[in-house]
Amino acid sequence: MFGAVTKSYFAEKIGVDPSKIFCISIMPCSAKKFECDVEAVNDAYKVKDGDAAMKDVDMVLTTRELSRLLRSVNVAELEETEFDSPLGTGTGAAVIFGRTGGVMEAALRSAYYLVVGENPDPEAFCQMGMDGTEAGEGRPWREAVYKVGPATVRTAVTSSLANAGKIIEALKKGEVSYDFVEIMACPGGCAGGGGQPIHDGQECAYSRGGKLNTLDENNPIRYSHENADVVALYSEYLEKPLSHLSHTLLHTDQTEWKLG
Repeated sequence: MFGAVTKSYFAEKIGVDPSKIFCISIMPCSAKKFECDVEAVNDAYKVKDGDAAMKDVDMVLTTRELSRLLRSVNVAELEETEFDSPLGTGTGAAVIFGRTGGVMEAALRSAYYLVVGENPDPEAFCQMGMDGTEAGEGRPWREAVYKVGPATVRTAVTSSLANAGKIIEALKKGEVSYDFVEIMACPGGCAGGGGQPIHDGQECAYSRGGKLNTLDENNPIRYSHENADVVALYSEYLEKPLSHLSHTLLHTDQTEWKLG
């Protein structure tokens, strides 16, 4: 999504031909190396020319590769620069996307605001963050029920595809019922992604997730809907959530992906 926005909205804002932008995404997820080559997700040039001849994201580096790269230079001698504007603003809600339960928590913060008209306590949904232990009747997922305005929302969170299979089977059998389920493929979420630095004999995902929580707590903006750059993106370019343009740039249909 960031690549598509970079080569459309951002390129227009800074007055640069999108073909002159080389977009590198740094990811904890090794699957992103494959995804950036999937034709169905390359959308920016469909908007511009009706053609997807160029990629939204040109290259993906894993965080492990970035770590090796940083070791090859003297970081202390690099000149500090500001983040680009627009699209340089981040929120605490964005940071916790990197650990299990973070997408659920961030989404509930904004859902509460959209329904009730005021922000919830930013810690109102923090129990959805997994701590590496099984929760709820021996199940390898965490569940909670929340009141969001007049609505009652039944939620569940887990990580790893093995646990995904277990919760899917429980849902199929009618043993459980939820309105909102978050599943991350890697144990502990993206913090435990396949592209992360590896330490033999150590599972670092949950300790890394704790660091993300600290970054969220220390961020002056903790709600996705308060990100000024995202608000401007919609008001100036995408028009509104689920508009035709936002659907083209930000959504994909995985049934169109050519695998193998």
